[in-house]
Amino acid sequence: MKNVAIIGSTGSIGTQTLEIARANKDINIVALAAGKNIKLLEAQTREFRPQIVGIWSESDAEDLRQRLADMDIRVVSGMDGLIEIAEFSDSEILVTAIVGMIGIRPTIAAINAGKDIALANKETLVTAGHIIMPLAKKKNVSILPVDSEHSAIFQSLQGNVHGDVEKILLTASGGPFRGKDTEYLRHVRVEDALKHPNWSMGRKITIDSATMVNKGLEVIEAKWLFDVDPENIQVVVQPQSIIHSMVEYRDGAVIAQLGTPDMKLPIQYALFYPERRFLTGDRLDFWSIGSILLEKPDMGTFKGLRFAYDAIKVGGSMPTVFNAANECAVAKFLDGKIRFLDIYSIIEECMSLHNAIDDPDVSQILDTERWVYDLVESRW
Repeated sequence: MKNVAIIGSTGSIGTQTLEIARANKDINIVALAAGKNIKLLEAQTREFRPQIVGIWSESDAEDLRQRLADMDIRVVSGMDGLIEIAEFSDSEILVTAIVGMIGIRPTIAAINAGKDIALANKETLVTAGHIIMPLAKKKNVSILPVDSEHSAIFQSLQGNVHGDVEKILLTASGGPFRGKDTEYLRHVRVEDALKHPNWSMGRKITIDSATMVNKGLEVIEAKWLFDVDPENIQVVVQPQSIIHSMVEYRDGAVIAQLGTPDMKLPIQYALFYPERRFLTGDRLDFWSIGSILLEKPDMGTFKGLRFAYDAIKVGGSMPTVFNAANECAVAKFLDGKIRFLDIYSIIEECMSLHNAIDDPDVSQILDTERWVYDLVESRW
C-alpha cells in the first residue's frame, strides 16, 4: 500500500491523480488540500477518507468542518495547514499539484520530512530550484516529474549515464496560435486562447501554453531537474503532441518518449516509479499517424520563451520576476483587463526594472514576488 498526499486535489492534476487511485487499490490517499472548491473537496474526502484535509481560508475550513462533522477528519487551513499536510507522518509521497509559488514552502517542508515529491508545481523549481534540488539530494528524497515533457525526459534517461547527455530536446505543441503572427495576436480573445488543440488543462496553464511562457518555465525547470545548461536545452515544436520530449546523447543517439496526450501516464509513472502499470486509454496507431511533424519555435512572435532564456541566463531572482509577472499578467488577461500581447509587455518591463539578487533565500524569493505584484498593480 502506497500512502499518498495531494496538495491541489481539486485541480486538473489532482483530480487525475485521484482517477489513478480509483484504478489502483493499493494507493491510499491519506491527505488532501485544495484552494477554495469546498464542494469538490468534500466529495473527494467522503470517497477517499483521508486523515487530514486542508483548504486555504479559515472561513472555508470552518464550513468544511461542519460539512464533515459526521467524519473523524482533521481540517486545516492556510499555509500552516499546507505545511502540516506536506509533513504528514503517514504519507510516503506528496503530489504537488498546486499552482503558483505558494507551493515552495510546502515542498521544502515535505522534503525536510523525508517525503518523495511527485512534482507538478513547476513554479517551485523555476523560482527556488537552487534550494530544492540540493535539499532533496541532502535528504535523499526523489523529485519525480509529473509534467509530461519532464516525465518524458526522465523516462528517456533510464538505464543511461547522466554524464553522457549532450542535449535535452523539449517538445512543445505550439498552442492554439501556432503559425500566427504578432498582428493576429493583437486581436486574440480569452476564449480563443483557452482552446488548446491537444491538452485539457487549467485556465492559467492553457494561457501559458498560448504565449509559450509555459515552455519557458519548463526550460528553467529542466535545467534544475536534469542539471543541464540552458544552452543545451532545445525547444522543438511537435504540434501533434506525440513526442513528449527527447534526450540526445554524446554519441548522437536520441531517445524519446512517445504516447497519446494523457496526463495520467506521467502521474502514474511518478507514483509507482520504477514500476510500469497498465493504464487504460488510447494507444498510438502509427499506421494512422503516418508522419510526425517537427518545427522550430517562433521566439520573435512568442516572446515568452525568449524571456525565459533571458531570465535563467541572469539567474538569481530573475526567474521569480519572470514567473510572477506572468502570473499577474495572465490573471489580468483572464479577467479581461489587458490584451493578450500585454502579457509580454508586463513580463518584459518587470524584468527590465529588477536588480537580480544572487542566490536568493525563500524570504527574498517571496519578497521579489510581492515587488512584482505591487509593480504590476501600480502600472496596469
